[in-house]
Amino acid sequence: MNNLLNIKTPAESVAQVRKADYNLSNHAISNLRLAYWNLASECLYEEAIFRGEGATTAGGPFVANTGKHTARAATDKFVVREADSEGNVWWGVYNRPFAADKFEVLYDRLLGFLQGRDVFVQDLYAGADENFRLPVRIVTQLAWHSLFVRNMFILPQSLEEYKRFVPEFTIISMPDFKGVPAVDNTASDTFICLSFEKKLAIIGNTAYAGEIKKSVFTILNYLLPLEGVLSMHCSANVDPQDANDVALFFGLSGTGKTTLSADPTRRLIGDDEHGWSDDGVFNFEGGCYAKVIGLSESAEPEIYATTKRYGTVLENVPYDPVTRHIDLDDDTLTENTRASYPLEFIANAVPEKKAGHPKNVIFLTCDASGVMPPIARLTPEQALYQFISGYTSKVGGTEIGLRDEPEITFSACFGGPFMVHHPYKYAELLRGKIERYGVTCWLVNTGWVGGPYGIGKRISIKHTRALLNAALTGKLAKVEYYRDPVFGFEVPKTCPGVPDSVLEPWSAWPSRAEYDKRYKDLAQRFVENFAKFKDGTPQEVIDAGPRI
Repeated sequence: MNNLLNIKTPAESVAQVRKADYNLSNHAISNLRLAYWNLASECLYEEAIFRGEGATTAGGPFVANTGKHTARAATDKFVVREADSEGNVWWGVYNRPFAADKFEVLYDRLLGFLQGRDVFVQDLYAGADENFRLPVRIVTQLAWHSLFVRNMFILPQSLEEYKRFVPEFTIISMPDFKGVPAVDNTASDTFICLSFEKKLAIIGNTAYAGEIKKSVFTILNYLLPLEGVLSMHCSANVDPQDANDVALFFGLSGTGKTTLSADPTRRLIGDDEHGWSDDGVFNFEGGCYAKVIGLSESAEPEIYATTKRYGTVLENVPYDPVTRHIDLDDDTLTENTRASYPLEFIANAVPEKKAGHPKNVIFLTCDASGVMPPIARLTPEQALYQFISGYTSKVGGTEIGLRDEPEITFSACFGGPFMVHHPYKYAELLRGKIERYGVTCWLVNTGWVGGPYGIGKRISIKHTRALLNAALTGKLAKVEYYRDPVFGFEVPKTCPGVPDSVLEPWSAWPSRAEYDKRYKDLAQRFVENFAKFKDGTPQEVIDAGPRI
Protein backbone atom coordinates (compact mmCIF):
# COMPACT_ATOMS: atom_id res chain seq x y z
CA MET A 1 0.00 0.00 0.00
CA ASN A 2 1.39 3.38 -1.05
CA ASN A 3 -0.37 5.80 1.31
CA LEU A 4 -0.64 8.72 -1.10
CA LEU A 5 -3.58 10.23 0.77
CA ASN A 6 -1.60 10.27 4.02
CA ILE A 7 -4.34 8.36 5.87
CA LYS A 8 -3.56 7.77 9.54
CA THR A 9 -2.97 4.06 10.14
CA PRO A 10 -3.66 2.03 13.31
CA ALA A 11 -0.06 1.98 14.59
CA GLU A 12 1.06 5.38 13.32
CA SER A 13 1.13 6.91 16.80
CA VAL A 14 3.65 4.32 18.07
CA ALA A 15 5.63 3.92 14.85
CA GLN A 16 8.74 5.70 16.14
CA VAL A 17 8.83 4.57 19.79
CA ARG A 18 11.31 1.75 19.15
CA LYS A 19 13.31 3.60 16.51
CA ALA A 20 17.03 2.88 16.65
CA ASP A 21 19.54 5.72 16.92
CA TYR A 22 21.33 4.10 13.98
CA ASN A 23 18.50 4.89 11.60
CA LEU A 24 17.61 4.33 7.95
CA SER A 25 19.65 7.29 6.73
CA ASN A 26 22.68 5.05 7.28
CA HIS A 27 21.35 2.88 4.46
CA ALA A 28 20.75 5.93 2.21
CA ILE A 29 16.99 5.54 2.72
CA SER A 30 15.23 8.90 2.95
CA ASN A 31 12.03 10.78 2.08
CA LEU A 32 9.74 8.03 3.32
CA ARG A 33 6.19 8.78 4.33
CA LEU A 34 6.75 6.85 7.55
CA ALA A 35 8.93 4.08 8.92
CA TYR A 36 7.21 1.78 11.44
CA TRP A 37 9.94 0.66 13.82
CA ASN A 38 9.87 -2.69 15.64
CA LEU A 39 6.11 -2.87 16.01
CA ALA A 40 4.71 -5.58 18.29
CA SER A 41 2.90 -8.47 16.66
CA GLU A 42 -0.49 -7.11 17.70
CA CYS A 43 0.24 -3.80 15.98
CA LEU A 44 1.38 -5.61 12.85
CA TYR A 45 -1.86 -7.60 12.76
CA GLU A 46 -3.79 -4.32 12.76
CA GLU A 47 -1.60 -2.74 10.11
CA ALA A 48 -1.74 -5.79 7.84
CA ILE A 49 -5.53 -6.02 8.06
CA PHE A 50 -5.91 -2.25 7.58
CA ARG A 51 -3.77 -2.45 4.43
CA GLY A 52 -5.67 -5.41 2.99
CA GLU A 53 -2.65 -7.71 3.07
CA GLY A 54 -4.56 -10.75 4.35
CA ALA A 55 -7.12 -11.94 6.86
CA THR A 56 -7.46 -13.55 10.27
CA THR A 57 -8.75 -17.10 10.40
CA ALA A 58 -10.40 -19.29 13.04
CA GLY A 59 -8.32 -19.31 16.21
CA GLY A 60 -6.36 -16.21 15.24
CA PRO A 61 -3.69 -17.02 12.61
CA PHE A 62 -3.02 -14.39 9.95
CA VAL A 63 -3.24 -15.79 6.42
CA ALA A 64 -1.59 -14.14 3.43
CA ASN A 65 -1.52 -14.95 -0.27
CA THR A 66 1.93 -14.42 -1.77
CA GLY A 67 0.63 -14.03 -5.32
CA LYS A 68 2.69 -15.16 -8.28
CA HIS A 69 5.56 -16.50 -6.21
CA THR A 70 4.54 -19.30 -3.85
CA ALA A 71 8.07 -20.68 -3.53
CA ARG A 72 11.70 -19.61 -3.76
CA ALA A 73 12.88 -18.13 -7.06
CA ALA A 74 16.14 -20.11 -7.00
CA THR A 75 17.32 -18.96 -10.44
CA ASP A 76 16.90 -15.28 -9.50
CA LYS A 77 19.37 -15.28 -6.60
CA PHE A 78 22.74 -13.55 -7.05
CA VAL A 79 25.88 -12.78 -5.05
CA VAL A 80 27.69 -9.54 -5.85
CA ARG A 81 31.23 -10.18 -7.10
CA GLU A 82 33.52 -8.10 -4.88
CA ALA A 83 37.19 -8.08 -3.90
CA ASP A 84 36.47 -9.01 -0.27
CA SER A 85 34.41 -12.10 -1.07
CA GLU A 86 35.79 -13.13 -4.47
CA GLY A 87 38.14 -15.81 -3.13
CA ASN A 88 35.66 -17.27 -0.63
CA VAL A 89 32.55 -17.75 -2.78
CA TRP A 90 32.02 -21.01 -4.66
CA TRP A 91 30.76 -19.46 -7.90
CA GLY A 92 28.32 -21.43 -10.02
CA VAL A 93 24.68 -22.41 -10.21
CA TYR A 94 24.02 -21.65 -6.53
CA ASN A 95 26.07 -18.46 -6.35
CA ARG A 96 25.55 -16.59 -9.59
CA PRO A 97 27.87 -13.60 -9.85
CA PHE A 98 26.38 -10.11 -10.08
CA ALA A 99 28.42 -7.09 -11.13
CA ALA A 100 29.10 -4.56 -8.35
CA ASP A 101 28.26 -1.57 -10.58
CA LYS A 102 24.95 -3.15 -11.59
CA PHE A 103 24.13 -3.70 -7.91
CA GLU A 104 24.67 0.04 -7.32
CA VAL A 105 22.27 0.87 -10.15
CA LEU A 106 19.67 -1.59 -8.90
CA TYR A 107 19.91 -0.29 -5.32
CA ASP A 108 19.64 3.33 -6.49
CA ARG A 109 16.46 2.46 -8.36
CA LEU A 110 15.13 0.70 -5.26
CA LEU A 111 15.84 3.81 -3.15
CA GLY A 112 13.87 5.85 -5.66
CA PHE A 113 10.97 3.40 -5.39
CA LEU A 114 10.90 3.94 -1.61
CA GLN A 115 10.30 7.68 -1.88
CA GLY A 116 7.07 8.68 -0.14
CA ARG A 117 6.26 5.12 0.96
CA ASP A 118 5.66 3.41 4.28
CA VAL A 119 8.13 0.74 5.38
CA PHE A 120 8.26 -1.65 8.33
CA VAL A 121 11.55 -2.14 10.15
CA GLN A 122 12.48 -4.98 12.49
CA ASP A 123 15.82 -5.12 14.30
CA LEU A 124 16.52 -8.74 15.20
CA TYR A 125 19.21 -11.32 15.90
CA ALA A 126 20.03 -14.42 13.91
CA GLY A 127 21.69 -16.93 16.22
CA ALA A 128 20.86 -17.95 19.79
CA ASP A 129 24.54 -18.04 20.79
CA GLU A 130 25.49 -14.47 21.74
CA ASN A 131 29.10 -15.12 20.72
CA PHE A 132 28.09 -15.69 17.11
CA ARG A 133 24.72 -14.05 16.63
CA LEU A 134 24.19 -11.63 13.73
CA PRO A 135 22.33 -8.36 14.35
CA VAL A 136 20.19 -7.98 11.23
CA ARG A 137 17.82 -5.20 10.15
CA ILE A 138 14.91 -6.25 7.95
CA VAL A 139 13.05 -3.50 6.07
CA THR A 140 9.81 -4.62 4.42
CA GLN A 141 7.06 -3.15 2.32
CA LEU A 142 4.45 -5.46 3.85
CA ALA A 143 3.33 -5.41 7.47
CA TRP A 144 2.80 -9.17 7.49
CA HIS A 145 6.42 -9.71 6.40
CA SER A 146 7.41 -7.76 9.50
CA LEU A 147 5.20 -10.08 11.57
CA PHE A 148 6.80 -13.08 9.84
CA VAL A 149 10.35 -12.05 10.72
CA ARG A 150 9.36 -11.37 14.34
CA ASN A 151 8.25 -15.00 14.45
CA MET A 152 11.36 -16.29 12.72
CA PHE A 153 14.21 -14.50 14.46
CA ILE A 154 15.29 -13.53 17.97
CA LEU A 155 13.95 -10.30 19.46
CA PRO A 156 15.75 -7.64 21.50
CA GLN A 157 14.46 -7.63 25.07
CA SER A 158 14.21 -3.95 26.02
CA LEU A 159 13.57 -0.48 24.66
CA GLU A 160 17.19 0.42 25.38
CA GLU A 161 18.37 -2.57 23.31
CA TYR A 162 16.20 -1.42 20.40
CA LYS A 163 17.54 2.14 20.68
CA ARG A 164 21.21 1.13 20.55
CA PHE A 165 20.78 -1.60 17.93
CA VAL A 166 23.34 -1.44 15.11
CA PRO A 167 22.84 -3.99 12.31
CA GLU A 168 25.74 -5.95 10.85
CA PHE A 169 23.59 -6.83 7.83
CA THR A 170 20.47 -5.27 6.33
CA ILE A 171 17.79 -6.92 4.18
CA ILE A 172 15.28 -4.86 2.18
CA SER A 173 12.27 -6.68 0.70
CA MET A 174 9.95 -4.82 -1.70
CA PRO A 175 7.51 -7.13 -3.53
CA ASP A 176 6.12 -4.30 -5.69
CA PHE A 177 9.55 -3.31 -7.02
CA LYS A 178 10.62 -5.07 -10.20
CA GLY A 179 14.01 -5.54 -11.74
CA VAL A 180 14.47 -4.65 -15.39
CA PRO A 181 16.76 -7.27 -16.96
CA ALA A 182 17.87 -4.97 -19.78
CA VAL A 183 18.97 -2.34 -17.25
CA ASP A 184 19.85 -4.35 -14.14
CA ASN A 185 21.26 -7.57 -15.64
CA THR A 186 18.82 -9.60 -13.53
CA ALA A 187 17.59 -12.90 -14.96
CA SER A 188 13.97 -11.74 -14.74
CA ASP A 189 11.99 -8.99 -13.03
CA THR A 190 12.44 -10.92 -9.75
CA PHE A 191 15.75 -10.76 -7.86
CA ILE A 192 17.43 -11.70 -4.58
CA CYS A 193 20.81 -9.99 -4.51
CA LEU A 194 23.41 -10.19 -1.71
CA SER A 195 26.43 -7.96 -1.24
CA PHE A 196 28.81 -9.17 1.48
CA GLU A 197 30.98 -6.07 1.11
CA LYS A 198 28.09 -3.65 1.62
CA LYS A 199 26.42 -6.00 4.13
CA LEU A 200 23.19 -5.59 2.25
CA ALA A 201 20.62 -7.90 0.61
CA ILE A 202 17.78 -6.64 -1.59
CA ILE A 203 14.73 -8.61 -2.70
CA GLY A 204 12.26 -7.52 -5.36
CA ASN A 205 9.07 -8.71 -7.06
CA THR A 206 8.32 -11.61 -4.72
CA ALA A 207 6.12 -11.70 -1.62
CA TYR A 208 7.19 -15.22 -0.66
CA ALA A 209 8.46 -14.70 2.89
CA GLY A 210 10.83 -17.65 2.65
CA GLU A 211 13.15 -15.49 0.54
CA ILE A 212 13.83 -13.27 3.58
CA LYS A 213 14.43 -16.24 5.87
CA LYS A 214 16.79 -17.96 3.43
CA SER A 215 18.68 -14.75 2.70
CA VAL A 216 19.60 -14.56 6.39
CA PHE A 217 20.64 -18.23 6.27
CA THR A 218 22.82 -17.62 3.21
CA ILE A 219 24.55 -14.72 4.99
CA LEU A 220 25.29 -16.89 8.03
CA ASN A 221 26.53 -19.68 5.77
CA TYR A 222 29.15 -17.24 4.50
CA LEU A 223 30.17 -15.58 7.75
CA LEU A 224 30.20 -18.36 10.37
CA PRO A 225 32.52 -20.90 8.67
CA LEU A 226 35.12 -18.12 8.48
CA GLU A 227 34.98 -18.16 12.32
CA GLY A 228 35.24 -21.95 12.53
CA VAL A 229 31.52 -22.46 13.18
CA LEU A 230 29.67 -25.04 11.08
CA SER A 231 26.44 -23.62 9.65
CA MET A 232 23.88 -26.32 8.92
CA HIS A 233 20.57 -26.82 7.12
CA CYS A 234 19.18 -29.14 9.76
CA SER A 235 16.71 -29.52 12.59
CA ALA A 236 17.90 -30.44 16.07
CA ASN A 237 16.56 -31.96 19.27
CA VAL A 238 18.04 -33.07 22.57
CA ASP A 239 17.48 -35.67 25.28
CA PRO A 240 15.69 -33.96 28.20
CA GLN A 241 18.09 -35.65 30.63
CA ASP A 242 21.36 -35.04 28.77
CA ALA A 243 22.26 -31.73 27.12
CA ASN A 244 25.08 -33.48 25.25
CA ASP A 245 22.75 -35.98 23.59
CA VAL A 246 21.80 -33.79 20.64
CA ALA A 247 20.55 -35.20 17.35
CA LEU A 248 20.87 -33.30 14.07
CA PHE A 249 18.55 -33.96 11.11
CA PHE A 250 19.94 -32.72 7.79
CA GLY A 251 17.65 -32.56 4.80
CA LEU A 252 15.98 -30.45 2.16
CA SER A 253 12.40 -29.26 2.41
CA GLY A 254 9.99 -32.18 2.29
CA THR A 255 12.37 -34.79 3.72
CA GLY A 256 10.98 -34.61 7.26
CA LYS A 257 13.29 -32.28 9.20
CA THR A 258 10.46 -30.50 10.98
CA THR A 259 8.26 -33.57 11.46
CA LEU A 260 10.95 -35.94 12.74
CA SER A 261 12.61 -33.46 15.09
CA ALA A 262 9.25 -32.77 16.76
CA ASP A 263 9.63 -35.87 18.92
CA PRO A 264 7.57 -35.90 22.15
CA THR A 265 10.32 -37.89 23.93
CA ARG A 266 12.95 -35.23 23.17
CA ARG A 267 13.16 -31.44 23.37
CA LEU A 268 13.20 -29.34 20.21
CA ILE A 269 16.13 -26.95 19.67
CA GLY A 270 14.94 -25.87 16.23
CA ASP A 271 13.47 -27.12 12.98
CA ASP A 272 15.64 -25.83 10.15
CA GLU A 273 18.88 -23.87 10.63
CA HIS A 274 21.65 -24.26 13.22
CA GLY A 275 25.26 -23.54 14.02
CA TRP A 276 27.75 -25.91 15.69
CA SER A 277 30.51 -24.16 17.62
CA ASP A 278 33.01 -25.42 20.19
CA ASP A 279 30.30 -24.80 22.80
CA GLY A 280 27.62 -26.89 21.12
CA VAL A 281 24.63 -26.49 18.80
CA PHE A 282 22.51 -23.34 18.58
CA ASN A 283 19.44 -22.36 16.59
CA PHE A 284 19.78 -19.52 14.10
CA GLU A 285 16.09 -18.72 14.46
CA GLY A 286 13.42 -17.96 16.99
CA GLY A 287 10.64 -19.74 15.16
CA CYS A 288 9.60 -22.49 12.76
CA TYR A 289 8.52 -22.38 9.12
CA ALA A 290 6.68 -25.63 8.60
CA LYS A 291 5.16 -27.00 5.42
CA VAL A 292 1.50 -27.70 6.28
CA ILE A 293 -0.08 -29.24 3.19
CA GLY A 294 -2.04 -32.30 4.32
CA LEU A 295 -1.12 -31.71 7.96
CA SER A 296 -3.23 -33.80 10.34
CA GLU A 297 -3.92 -33.48 14.04
CA SER A 298 -3.36 -37.20 14.62
CA ALA A 299 0.06 -37.40 12.91
CA GLU A 300 1.54 -34.04 13.96
CA PRO A 301 -0.54 -32.63 16.82
CA GLU A 302 1.87 -29.92 17.98
CA ILE A 303 2.44 -28.40 14.55
CA TYR A 304 -1.25 -28.76 13.71
CA ALA A 305 -2.18 -26.83 16.86
CA THR A 306 -0.14 -23.81 15.68
CA THR A 307 -2.42 -23.46 12.64
CA LYS A 308 -5.27 -22.53 15.01
CA ARG A 309 -3.32 -20.08 17.12
CA TYR A 310 -3.02 -16.30 17.21
CA GLY A 311 0.46 -15.19 16.15
CA THR A 312 0.94 -17.84 13.47
CA VAL A 313 1.38 -16.60 9.90
CA LEU A 314 -0.09 -18.89 7.24
CA GLU A 315 1.09 -18.57 3.64
CA ASN A 316 -1.20 -19.53 0.76
CA VAL A 317 -3.50 -21.66 2.92
CA PRO A 318 -7.08 -21.52 1.53
CA TYR A 319 -9.89 -20.65 3.95
CA ASP A 320 -13.65 -20.17 3.97
CA PRO A 321 -14.29 -16.40 4.01
CA VAL A 322 -17.53 -16.90 5.98
CA THR A 323 -16.50 -19.39 8.68
CA ARG A 324 -12.79 -18.48 8.50
CA HIS A 325 -11.88 -22.17 8.80
CA ILE A 326 -8.70 -23.10 6.92
CA ASP A 327 -8.34 -26.15 4.66
CA LEU A 328 -4.91 -27.72 5.04
CA ASP A 329 -5.66 -30.29 2.34
CA ASP A 330 -6.37 -27.68 -0.33
CA ASP A 331 -3.40 -27.26 -2.69
CA THR A 332 -5.22 -24.92 -5.08
CA LEU A 333 -2.67 -22.14 -4.58
CA THR A 334 0.40 -24.33 -4.05
CA GLU A 335 1.70 -27.57 -2.56
CA ASN A 336 4.07 -25.37 -0.59
CA THR A 337 1.63 -24.04 2.01
CA ARG A 338 3.47 -22.81 5.11
CA ALA A 339 3.02 -21.85 8.77
CA SER A 340 5.42 -19.52 10.57
CA TYR A 341 5.20 -19.53 14.35
CA PRO A 342 7.42 -18.80 17.37
CA LEU A 343 9.38 -21.77 18.66
CA GLU A 344 7.70 -21.49 22.05
CA PHE A 345 4.42 -22.57 20.41
CA ILE A 346 5.92 -26.09 20.57
CA ALA A 347 5.47 -27.21 24.16
CA ASN A 348 8.72 -29.17 24.51
CA ALA A 349 10.97 -26.59 22.83
CA VAL A 350 14.23 -25.59 24.52
CA PRO A 351 13.76 -21.93 25.59
CA GLU A 352 17.48 -21.14 25.23
CA LYS A 353 17.42 -22.52 21.66
CA LYS A 354 20.80 -24.17 22.21
CA ALA A 355 22.34 -27.28 23.79
CA GLY A 356 25.56 -29.30 23.87
CA HIS A 357 27.19 -31.47 21.23
CA PRO A 358 25.51 -34.13 19.07
CA LYS A 359 25.78 -37.85 19.65
CA ASN A 360 23.99 -38.60 16.38
CA VAL A 361 23.84 -36.94 12.95
CA ILE A 362 21.09 -38.05 10.58
CA PHE A 363 21.04 -37.33 6.86
CA LEU A 364 17.47 -37.46 5.58
CA THR A 365 17.00 -38.41 1.96
CA CYS A 366 13.67 -38.66 0.19
CA ASP A 367 14.57 -41.38 -2.31
CA ALA A 368 12.07 -41.30 -5.18
CA SER A 369 13.84 -44.30 -6.77
CA GLY A 370 12.63 -46.55 -3.95
CA VAL A 371 15.96 -48.37 -3.61
CA MET A 372 17.75 -46.85 -0.61
CA PRO A 373 17.52 -48.72 2.72
CA PRO A 374 15.33 -47.05 5.37
CA ILE A 375 18.37 -46.54 7.62
CA ALA A 376 22.11 -47.11 7.31
CA ARG A 377 25.10 -46.48 9.58
CA LEU A 378 27.96 -44.51 8.01
CA THR A 379 31.70 -44.31 8.56
CA PRO A 380 33.03 -40.73 8.90
CA GLU A 381 34.24 -40.81 5.28
CA GLN A 382 30.89 -42.13 4.04
CA ALA A 383 29.16 -39.44 6.09
CA LEU A 384 31.19 -36.72 4.35
CA TYR A 385 30.46 -38.26 0.95
CA GLN A 386 26.73 -38.30 1.64
CA PHE A 387 26.87 -34.81 3.16
CA ILE A 388 28.63 -33.31 0.14
CA SER A 389 26.37 -35.23 -2.26
CA GLY A 390 23.14 -34.21 -0.53
CA TYR A 391 21.00 -36.71 -2.42
CA THR A 392 17.24 -36.35 -2.18
CA SER A 393 14.15 -35.66 -4.26
CA LYS A 394 12.68 -32.19 -4.46
CA VAL A 395 9.05 -32.33 -3.46
CA GLY A 396 6.56 -30.29 -5.51
CA GLY A 397 6.13 -26.63 -4.65
CA THR A 398 9.27 -25.81 -2.67
CA GLU A 399 10.88 -24.12 -5.67
CA ILE A 400 9.31 -22.40 -8.65
CA GLY A 401 9.06 -24.73 -11.64
CA LEU A 402 8.94 -28.06 -9.81
CA ARG A 403 6.45 -30.66 -10.99
CA ASP A 404 4.11 -32.52 -8.65
CA GLU A 405 6.21 -35.64 -9.25
CA PRO A 406 9.32 -35.70 -7.02
CA GLU A 407 12.46 -34.72 -8.89
CA ILE A 408 15.70 -36.58 -8.08
CA THR A 409 18.40 -34.08 -7.22
CA PHE A 410 21.69 -33.57 -5.43
CA SER A 411 21.96 -30.52 -3.20
CA ALA A 412 25.39 -30.06 -1.64
CA CYS A 413 25.42 -30.18 2.17
CA PHE A 414 21.64 -30.79 2.04
CA GLY A 415 21.19 -27.09 1.38
CA GLY A 416 23.12 -26.24 -1.77
CA PRO A 417 21.16 -23.12 -2.78
CA PHE A 418 22.17 -21.48 0.52
CA MET A 419 25.81 -22.59 0.73
CA VAL A 420 28.30 -19.90 -0.27
CA HIS A 421 31.68 -21.62 0.21
CA HIS A 422 32.91 -24.77 -1.53
CA PRO A 423 31.00 -27.75 -0.04
CA TYR A 424 34.19 -29.23 1.40
CA LYS A 425 34.61 -26.12 3.56
CA TYR A 426 31.48 -27.22 5.45
CA ALA A 427 32.40 -30.92 5.21
CA GLU A 428 35.83 -30.27 6.71
CA LEU A 429 34.24 -28.52 9.69
CA LEU A 430 31.77 -31.40 10.05
CA ARG A 431 34.55 -33.97 9.93
CA GLY A 432 36.46 -32.27 12.73
CA LYS A 433 33.40 -32.25 14.95
CA ILE A 434 32.42 -35.85 14.18
CA GLU A 435 35.89 -37.04 15.14
CA ARG A 436 36.27 -34.77 18.17
CA TYR A 437 32.91 -35.66 19.74
CA GLY A 438 32.59 -39.30 18.64
CA VAL A 439 29.41 -38.77 16.63
CA THR A 440 27.52 -41.65 14.99
CA CYS A 441 26.20 -40.82 11.52
CA TRP A 442 23.12 -42.29 9.84
CA LEU A 443 21.45 -42.11 6.44
CA VAL A 444 17.66 -42.32 6.70
CA ASN A 445 15.38 -42.73 3.68
CA THR A 446 12.01 -40.99 4.12
CA GLY A 447 11.09 -41.58 0.47
CA TRP A 448 9.65 -44.51 -1.42
CA VAL A 449 9.80 -48.27 -0.85
CA GLY A 450 8.69 -51.17 -3.04
CA GLY A 451 9.38 -49.29 -6.24
CA PRO A 452 9.90 -45.75 -7.50
CA TYR A 453 7.36 -42.92 -7.24
CA GLY A 454 4.14 -43.98 -8.96
CA ILE A 455 4.72 -47.69 -8.26
CA GLY A 456 5.91 -47.99 -4.68
CA LYS A 457 4.65 -46.05 -1.67
CA ARG A 458 6.18 -43.56 0.73
CA ILE A 459 7.68 -45.24 3.79
CA SER A 460 5.48 -45.20 6.86
CA ILE A 461 6.32 -42.36 9.24
CA LYS A 462 5.62 -44.85 12.04
CA HIS A 463 8.48 -47.05 10.80
CA THR A 464 10.80 -44.08 10.33
CA ARG A 465 10.13 -42.89 13.88
CA ALA A 466 10.78 -46.40 15.23
CA LEU A 467 14.09 -46.60 13.36
CA LEU A 468 15.17 -43.19 14.60
CA ASN A 469 14.17 -43.98 18.16
CA ALA A 470 16.25 -47.16 18.04
CA ALA A 471 19.23 -45.25 16.65
CA LEU A 472 19.06 -42.41 19.17
CA THR A 473 18.54 -44.66 22.20
CA GLY A 474 21.39 -47.02 21.28
CA LYS A 475 19.19 -50.02 20.47
CA LEU A 476 20.64 -50.27 16.96
CA ALA A 477 24.12 -50.64 18.44
CA LYS A 478 23.09 -54.10 19.64
CA VAL A 479 21.75 -55.62 16.41
CA GLU A 480 23.40 -57.42 13.50
CA TYR A 481 24.19 -55.49 10.30
CA TYR A 482 24.84 -56.37 6.67
CA ARG A 483 27.13 -54.36 4.39
CA ASP A 484 25.36 -52.74 1.44
CA PRO A 485 26.98 -54.14 -1.75
CA VAL A 486 26.82 -50.83 -3.66
CA PHE A 487 27.38 -48.03 -1.13
CA GLY A 488 29.30 -50.00 1.48
CA PHE A 489 27.42 -48.62 4.47
CA GLU A 490 25.98 -50.87 7.18
CA VAL A 491 22.26 -51.68 7.28
CA PRO A 492 20.64 -53.24 10.38
CA LYS A 493 19.00 -56.62 9.83
CA THR A 494 16.44 -56.03 12.58
CA CYS A 495 14.95 -53.15 14.53
CA PRO A 496 12.37 -53.14 17.34
CA GLY A 497 8.93 -52.18 16.04
CA VAL A 498 9.85 -52.50 12.35
CA PRO A 499 9.21 -55.58 10.16
CA ASP A 500 12.45 -57.15 8.93
CA SER A 501 11.17 -56.89 5.35
CA VAL A 502 11.22 -53.07 5.59
CA LEU A 503 14.97 -53.25 6.23
CA GLU A 504 15.38 -55.22 2.98
CA PRO A 505 14.26 -52.67 0.36
CA TRP A 506 14.47 -55.15 -2.52
CA SER A 507 11.95 -57.50 -0.94
CA ALA A 508 8.92 -55.40 -1.94
CA TRP A 509 10.04 -54.97 -5.56
CA PRO A 510 8.53 -57.12 -8.34
CA SER A 511 11.98 -58.60 -9.02
CA ARG A 512 15.45 -58.43 -7.47
CA ALA A 513 17.01 -57.87 -10.89
CA GLU A 514 14.86 -54.80 -11.48
CA TYR A 515 15.78 -53.46 -8.05
CA ASP A 516 19.49 -54.03 -8.60
CA LYS A 517 19.42 -52.26 -11.95
CA ARG A 518 17.68 -49.21 -10.50
CA TYR A 519 20.05 -49.15 -7.51
CA LYS A 520 23.12 -49.20 -9.78
CA ASP A 521 21.60 -46.48 -11.93
CA LEU A 522 21.24 -44.31 -8.83
CA ALA A 523 24.81 -45.10 -7.78
CA GLN A 524 26.04 -43.98 -11.18
CA ARG A 525 24.25 -40.66 -10.70
CA PHE A 526 26.06 -40.25 -7.38
CA VAL A 527 29.42 -40.77 -9.09
CA GLU A 528 28.62 -38.34 -11.91
CA ASN A 529 27.39 -35.71 -9.48
CA PHE A 530 30.42 -36.00 -7.19
CA ALA A 531 32.80 -35.36 -10.09
CA LYS A 532 32.25 -31.61 -9.70
CA PHE A 533 33.51 -31.75 -6.09
CA LYS A 534 36.73 -33.69 -6.75
CA ASP A 535 38.87 -30.58 -6.83
CA GLY A 536 39.34 -29.65 -3.19
CA THR A 537 38.01 -32.93 -1.72
CA PRO A 538 40.41 -35.51 -0.18
CA GLN A 539 40.74 -38.84 -1.94
CA GLU A 540 39.54 -40.88 1.05
CA VAL A 541 36.19 -39.09 0.88
CA ILE A 542 35.92 -39.63 -2.87
CA ASP A 543 36.71 -43.32 -2.31
CA ALA A 544 33.84 -43.60 0.20
CA GLY A 545 31.32 -43.34 -2.63
CA PRO A 546 29.46 -46.22 -4.28
CA ARG A 547 31.22 -48.95 -6.22
CA ILE A 548 29.36 -50.03 -9.32
